[in-house]
Amino acid sequence: MANNKTVVITGCSTGIGHCVALGLQQKGYRVFATARQKQDVAQLSALGLDSVQLDLADSASIQTAVADILNRSDGKIYALFNNGAYGQAGAVEDLNRDVLRAQFETNLFGWLELTNLILPVMRQQGYGRIIQNGSLLGFVCLRYRGAYNASKHALEGLSDTLRLELAGTHIYVSLIEPGPIESKFRQNSLQLFQKNINIDNSVHKTTYLRQIQRLAKQGHAAPFTLPAEAVLAQVLRALESPKPKARYYVTFPSHLFAWLKRLLPTSWLDYILLRVD
Repeated sequence: MANNKTVVITGCSTGIGHCVALGLQQKGYRVFATARQKQDVAQLSALGLDSVQLDLADSASIQTAVADILNRSDGKIYALFNNGAYGQAGAVEDLNRDVLRAQFETNLFGWLELTNLILPVMRQQGYGRIIQNGSLLGFVCLRYRGAYNASKHALEGLSDTLRLELAGTHIYVSLIEPGPIESKFRQNSLQLFQKNINIDNSVHKTTYLRQIQRLAKQGHAAPFTLPAEAVLAQVLRALESPKPKARYYVTFPSHLFAWLKRLLPTSWLDYILLRVD
């Protein structure tokens, strides 16, 4: 068992966050599971988790949540799993400043603020783990995912820098690189795509209509999709290894493209990526 070590997880209403929260609880960790909506917080509480309302796009919400967690955990936090995020679809030329800013507020700025509030606690106690849920799209890019690509690429750079700055502190930074995982991510992306992108007036309208059909269909949107438990397995490795890795790849595509990016010229990699929907 894990001796009741405290782990804070964001984005626990569904998908990866929900799975990892329950999985770590079963392993003996004390999990503070956060979610944005009050009804999701109530559902997490009903599952026996220490649940906290936290909106990554709201500084006041982040600060209130951290104060609450520290009060309930006797000021000790072993690990933070930054997970809460969403994907804004749309061609780069159809993104406006507000849409891109909103993507970064949740996917990057909120993670930074939360991490920076928890790091002094870890420094004082002399140990800790920062685990970032990255993405295959943090080290390669696909068309019509520019906002999400950019947020995850920025996360990679920020996490690599933080890892170097924390060298020798016994606070370790790891990136989880999932690839396609079963979740409601696709459904949420479709809703935001239709809300924030002017499809009818775009030069990409024909492609968009095809993308909508893909996002709306039942079943997996991509081959080699794995259940969220595959991410849980890698989070456990990052939590329990004496010297955790900088990156943990989860699915076949994340392993494959990490290898291809190192070996192929950019033009060859582009040729492959242009054939991925």
